[in-house]
Amino acid sequence: MNHTSPGSGGESPTPLSPLPLHSRPGAGPRVLTTRQLREHGVDTSETAERCRPGGPWQQVLPGVHLLHPGPPTSEERLHAVLLYAANRQPAVPAQGGTATEGGPMITGLAALALHRFSSAPPLLSLDRIEVLVPRTRRLRTIGFARVVRAQVMPRPQQITGVPVAPVPRALADAVGALTDACTVRRLLTEAVRGGHCEATAVVREFSQARLLNQPHVVDAVDALLAEGRALAEGRLYELVREYGLPDPLWNVELRLPGGPHLGGVDAYWPEQAVAVEIDARAPRQDEDALWSEYARKREHLERLGITVVHVTPRTLRDAPEQQAAVVRTALMAADDEDPGTYVVVLPR
Repeated sequence: MNHTSPGSGGESPTPLSPLPLHSRPGAGPRVLTTRQLREHGVDTSETAERCRPGGPWQQVLPGVHLLHPGPPTSEERLHAVLLYAANRQPAVPAQGGTATEGGPMITGLAALALHRFSSAPPLLSLDRIEVLVPRTRRLRTIGFARVVRAQVMPRPQQITGVPVAPVPRALADAVGALTDACTVRRLLTEAVRGGHCEATAVVREFSQARLLNQPHVVDAVDALLAEGRALAEGRLYELVREYGLPDPLWNVELRLPGGPHLGGVDAYWPEQAVAVEIDARAPRQDEDALWSEYARKREHLERLGITVVHVTPRTLRDAPEQQAAVVRTALMAADDEDPGTYVVVLPR
């Protein structure tokens, strides 16, 4: 590296050529750790000299340096936060072992901005960028890096080369720091309407993060679940129409003549005694108790000769052709079986 260290021969240091650090045109952000600089031949004293007030470099986070003056770009801030969080990451064990902890990833509002949420603020407007790390990491929130710990690290998504938390986890981390009900509702609504994730996945993350005891979050979650069910019902209507299934009776209640109610279903073909029910259970409820209720209802209907097809919002979105085939098979099989018990069908 062609530079003169400070103090040698009384000469002032010459600017460090960026070529050894970024030899390719259009290389990535000029953000490096102290260790990476040492690997490029820049010792600690030289780094400190260049990061002095008014110098050509600056330390933006502990052990992380920006190799130009002036404010960092949004991309440089993201990389600085990730480098800070990974700077003391435990090394991979020797002798063929593998690390047990996942690497850091961007979460919270910054992650939602990377997921292209229009309701998330622009990256440059964020005072802090949240970074998700394993709970055992000894890191502190400092500067524009806000450390968030996870009991179990999710699998990150790569967006423009940046590891980003999946939408449900990013939403939970963002909402945990928000108090404005309108902002929370806008974020949750966009998550479902924009097809980023299912409502139940969001509620599951919120339940694990213990956010469901905050009134403004509960109200937004109730609206989210209603939104998710409405979208799932719309996909079921579209499935029946697009794949040429016979028209069912929509959203009806079943009851034995003169007897008790059997429960509601989302679609029912009375001639074949086939029902479709959307399973949109909210994870904040007692899953075991709720599933037992679903199972009892299904068993009761099937004892009466009614075939019940369960679908989920996710399968309606991701595998409509497969779900249509399941319903069609149930309708065809019913034509070869004895008719089921007569039931009264009422609007729900």
